Amino acid sequence: MNPRKRILVVDDHPLVRSGLCQAIAATADLEVCGEADGWREVLEIMQATNPDLIVLDLNLKDGSGWTLLEHLQARGELRPVLVLSVCDEQVYAQRLLKAGARGYLMKDTPIEGVLAAIRKILTGQLALSETMTSLLLENAATPSAAATPMEQLSTRELQVYEMLGCGLGNKAIADNLGVSHKTIGTYKARLMEKLGYRTTPELMLHARQSPAMPDESAPPPVKGNR
Repeated sequence: MNPRKRILVVDDHPLVRSGLCQAIAATADLEVCGEADGWREVLEIMQATNPDLIVLDLNLKDGSGWTLLEHLQARGELRPVLVLSVCDEQVYAQRLLKAGARGYLMKDTPIEGVLAAIRKILTGQLALSETMTSLLLENAATPSAAATPMEQLSTRELQVYEMLGCGLGNKAIADNLGVSHKTIGTYKARLMEKLGYRTTPELMLHARQSPAMPDESAPPPVKGNR
């Protein structure tokens, strides 16, 4: 009998984390080796348990799941990662795959779909929604359409935008990205220029209300079909 694969669940929302852990624990082939809501816990649990796969939210209590993924990649400690987020897959999925993730799903995916994606990644495959898979194939087969302002953002600009939307200040963003406070000011100026905003408060309001960012007032979106 093959040992159950060890899954680390990383999400800053306790109810989402609990629901995922319960669903994984109820399977015969998977088990939860740990759960975390921030960077420090992830690094400690990884060292102690050596997970086979990480289910990762982009919005953590102490920073960005995206920059955590890059940090693990740079240290040579990255495990297969399934990003599970409410951030718009059409804006984020392809970039997260390039950063090292092996899959990207929206949090409204039924729990059976999340479990299937975990198993698919554990066999060495990529896991995306049908919508995102079709979009990537269509983009590969047809001439590129004009990019939206969000799609024109660089990877670093989008990361800064994401963290602004989560309410992080310049110092916290700089610490997460390993850059100076002044550099974050430069990124914010570029964001305002590309997105058409004149002031920092306008930019931050847009980031918090953007369809690409989560609605923190919404109930936990991961659902099962039972």
